[in-house]
Amino acid sequence: MAGHKPEFHDRRAAGRRLAAVLAPLAAAHPLVLGLPRGGVPVAFEVAKALDAELDLLFVRKIGAPGYEELGIGAVVDGAEPQLVLDEDIVRQLAPSPNYIRTEMQRQLAEIERRRSSYVGGRAPVEVAGRTVIVIDDGIATGGTVKAALKGLRKNRPARLVLGIPVAPGDSIAEISPECDDIVCLARPEPFHAVGAHYAVFDQTTDEEVVRLVREAACFGRSHDSPGRMAALRDSRGPAPR
Repeated sequence: MAGHKPEFHDRRAAGRRLAAVLAPLAAAHPLVLGLPRGGVPVAFEVAKALDAELDLLFVRKIGAPGYEELGIGAVVDGAEPQLVLDEDIVRQLAPSPNYIRTEMQRQLAEIERRRSSYVGGRAPVEVAGRTVIVIDDGIATGGTVKAALKGLRKNRPARLVLGIPVAPGDSIAEISPECDDIVCLARPEPFHAVGAHYAVFDQTTDEEVVRLVREAACFGRSHDSPGRMAALRDSRGPAPR
């Protein structure tokens, strides 16, 4: 893409720009949820600017029987994990309820393993009744983010907002019914790929996620109960292997 100038320097810079637009939500004491791994540096900057609680949101695909690359749904992390199924594909393939139940449990176990490696014993933050901002570093097709929003909606947040630095317009249009508001800073056409819109798009490491989550433990402290903040302060998990 000769002559193309990336919209953002890196994920942290994108997060700061996103935070400036999301700033009016600070008064609602929102919960910011970052999608690991690339969404976490972006979410960190938003949570920091809004003095908002930061947590991670894991989404794991459920593959079709014998064709794991074909997703029939997803499991969405949270205080109350949710199963989101693609009803059209499920009707076509008719997987057994036992298969779906077994795969859901398998993916929940993987979510728990990953959550433990990033945040130790800290449980997912409850979203019911809260303003929740879901953050990723960008959207291509939007399948993961769409599943995340569908799952979160089942847990009854007061307001569900998606914050994205960059995405194609058609993906935003498809996702918009799943949340109350979308803040997307850039909708370039042609889109190509998320990384094409960053000058620096290195892989976010497990160690960086752990460090940012620990550093964010103090965010939103003035709005939270002493008990929860003590738990956040004391939560320490091993670095991922």
